Amino acid sequence: MSTQIKNQHTQNAFITAWAIGLVFYFIAYATRSTPSVMTQQFSDLYGVAPQRALEIFGAYYYTYSICALLAGICLDKFGARRSMFAGTLVLGIGCALFILASEATGVTGRMLQGAASAFAFPGCIFLATRGFSQKTQATAIGITQCVGMFGGFAGQSFMPLIMSLGVEFKTVWLALSALCFIPAVLMLLIIPRPTPEDAARRKQMPILEPLKIIFSNPQSWLTGAISGLMFAPTTVFVMTWAVGYFVTDLGFTKELAARTAAMASLGWVAGAPLMGFISDRIGRRKPVIFGALIGMALMIVQGMLAPNLLPPKLTMFLFGVFSGSAMVPYSIIKEVNPKNVIGSASGVQNFITFGVTSIIGPLFAKTLGSQLATVTDLHEHFQRSLMFWVFCIALAFILTFFLEETHGNQREE
Repeated sequence: MSTQIKNQHTQNAFITAWAIGLVFYFIAYATRSTPSVMTQQFSDLYGVAPQRALEIFGAYYYTYSICALLAGICLDKFGARRSMFAGTLVLGIGCALFILASEATGVTGRMLQGAASAFAFPGCIFLATRGFSQKTQATAIGITQCVGMFGGFAGQSFMPLIMSLGVEFKTVWLALSALCFIPAVLMLLIIPRPTPEDAARRKQMPILEPLKIIFSNPQSWLTGAISGLMFAPTTVFVMTWAVGYFVTDLGFTKELAARTAAMASLGWVAGAPLMGFISDRIGRRKPVIFGALIGMALMIVQGMLAPNLLPPKLTMFLFGVFSGSAMVPYSIIKEVNPKNVIGSASGVQNFITFGVTSIIGPLFAKTLGSQLATVTDLHEHFQRSLMFWVFCIALAFILTFFLEETHGNQREE
């Protein structure tokens, strides 16, 4: 077999593995959003108040953020084959533990879900960088997030419908657990083994060297902070609190609230690949981020000042489309750091992004979310809650001025 044919075969194998990795990412996102429409069921299962059930759901983000670093290190040191297999396997175990009738096992299961899911996105990016050309990688990253967000949309939108047909919520989680084992085995079989040269390089590289390189680059911190501020309105508000807000403050039925909130995830499905494609097409990153931040802010302000101007579902969908540009910084952190630390770069990006989420989430819960059950002025409470996210978007806008424009070019090692 000639070198060219062999390289093409390897490249195709990585693309196939990336496609299988998307299944892992879809399931990971579904497990992230599904609990928000099962709050009462988990409250009854664990014997805790609904507020405590929401706090248990939030444990996902703590392990996700921490294990994002571990995922990046594992990808650069051990490759995608072992890392993606382990991540998918642990996610299946976490889904099974989550439905045991104990608060302790519920927390453990949720934390395992977060830890395992941390491998999904950087693993897919790791595979995509080996299967696709440099000029199409932002689009590939966008497609990856598109599939993930569709999983989030399915978790919020389809699960209430499935349960309305008489399917027990425990059955849903057992099915998610079982589904994890299919991509786990396939990735173990399909992902190419490292070449002798790659294996030697990985063996020689100190295990923490990639993190030292990435964390010493100020641009890495900027990309993570900006992405985190762009993600937080969706991951914290839409996927955790929006259903409760729409029911309490706006008087929606629970079913309508779930469908409305899910439209943001559907917007991400369209927006993530679209924003990546536009960024690749124009050869620039920052204009896409600036434009999207303005769009996000406009959708929130419209919901505050002119809620009847657009249907709520359309507002949420457009907000999700603009939010999809949060994936562009994932391309930037890869481009401002050496190619041999791409796995860790994606992991660091997730670590900082969801580290920001882990800070903003409890802050929002303590200052505004905790008032949901006792608030008397519903309109004023809803307005203040939306303004919180406008401030986050404004901060991301300011930080983007300090971001380096890479024009889609990879930094040399």
